Amino acid sequence: MGHPRLTEQYKADLWDRYGRGESASAIARALGRHVVTVAEFIRDAGGIRPPRLCRSDVRLSLDEREEISRGLAAGDSMRAIAKRLGRAPSTVSREVGRHGGRRGYRALRADRAAHERARRPKPCKLSRRPGLATLVEQKLTAKWSPEQIAGWLARTYIDDVEMRVSHETIYRTLFVQSRGALKRELTRHLRTRRAVRRPKAHRSSKGAGRGQLVDTVHISERPAEAEDRAVPGHWEGDLLLGKGMSGIATLVERTSRFTMLVKLHSIKSEPVVAALTEHVVTLPEQLRRSLTWDQGKEMAQHAKFTIDTGVQIYFCDPRARGSAARTRTPTGCCASTSPSASPTCATTARPTSTLSPQSSTAVRARRSSS
Repeated sequence: MGHPRLTEQYKADLWDRYGRGESASAIARALGRHVVTVAEFIRDAGGIRPPRLCRSDVRLSLDEREEISRGLAAGDSMRAIAKRLGRAPSTVSREVGRHGGRRGYRALRADRAAHERARRPKPCKLSRRPGLATLVEQKLTAKWSPEQIAGWLARTYIDDVEMRVSHETIYRTLFVQSRGALKRELTRHLRTRRAVRRPKAHRSSKGAGRGQLVDTVHISERPAEAEDRAVPGHWEGDLLLGKGMSGIATLVERTSRFTMLVKLHSIKSEPVVAALTEHVVTLPEQLRRSLTWDQGKEMAQHAKFTIDTGVQIYFCDPRARGSAARTRTPTGCCASTSPSASPTCATTARPTSTLSPQSSTAVRARRSSS
C-alpha cells in the first residue's frame, strides 16, 4: 500500500522517531498526521525501515527536474533546458516524454516515479524457493523460532546453500508482507507474537521516567573470567512473566549452560529475590561467583540478594548491543511450552534441553576457538 500523503522528508522523520522508540501516536502528533496513517505506514513496512537509496550523480536530481518543469512552463526548448543543466538534450527529452510530456510533466511526481523504478526489488529467497518456504512454515507452526530454524537448516543442508536461509530473512519475510512468501498469520507462532518489528530503543524508552535501579554494578565490571566462560560459577538470569503475578525465573550457568527454573508466585522484588536466594545458596561455593541480570525492577532488592548469597549481581546496559544476558533461548522455549507460565509443578533444576541449534553451535564454536 502506498502512502502518498507522506513526503520523503516526513517518512525519514517518521523512521527516525520510530527508531528512537516513540509510539505511533507520539509520532503522529509530532508530524501533524492522523495516528491511523502513521500506524498503517509502520505496519505495512513491518516496522522495518526501508534501505535508503543513494542517487547516482548521472541521474537527474529533484532540483534539476524542477528546473525542467520551470523551463517547460516558460516555453523553452529541450536544447535550451539541457544547456542550462549541463545535460544532453536527449536526456531531457527522454525525461519529459517518460513523465507526461510538455503539458503533463510535474517535477515531484517524476522524481517519485524514478525513485520507485530505481528500487528494482530482488525477489525474496523464500519466494524463489517454495520448498524452503514450506519447510520454514512447518517449523514455525511447530513453535520453532527463526534462529532455531536457521541453525537447523545450516546443519541439515551443509552442501546445499539454496536450502539455507538466515533468521533475519525469515523475520523480514514475516513482517514485510510485500515479499509474498510467508503469511502474516504465522507471526502468532513467534514467541513475541508480534507482527511488526519494534526498535531496540522501544524497551528502554518504555519505562523511562518511572525510576531506575539504584546502586547497581555495571556489566563492564564483571570479572574477565566470566567473559571467556573458562571458569564455571558465573550465571545469567531472566524473568518469564505469566498470568496474573506469576512467573518463572531462569538461571543459566555460562560455562556448562546448566539451567535452573525457579517458580515464582509473584514478580515483585521481595519474593523474587527470596526465591532466587533459596536456590542459589544450595549451590557449592565454587559455583557461586556472579549473576548477570537485565534492568528489570524485580531485582530492586539486589543488594539484599548479594548479602544473603555472597553473589555479586552485574546489570546489563539495555542500550549496548550484545550486553543483555544470554538467557533468551531457554526463556523463550520455556514460554512456548508453558504459555501461561503458571508454576503448577515443582521447581526444577536440570540441564536444559531447549537450546536452539544455532545457540549450541555458537557455543561449540566459541569453545573450539578458545
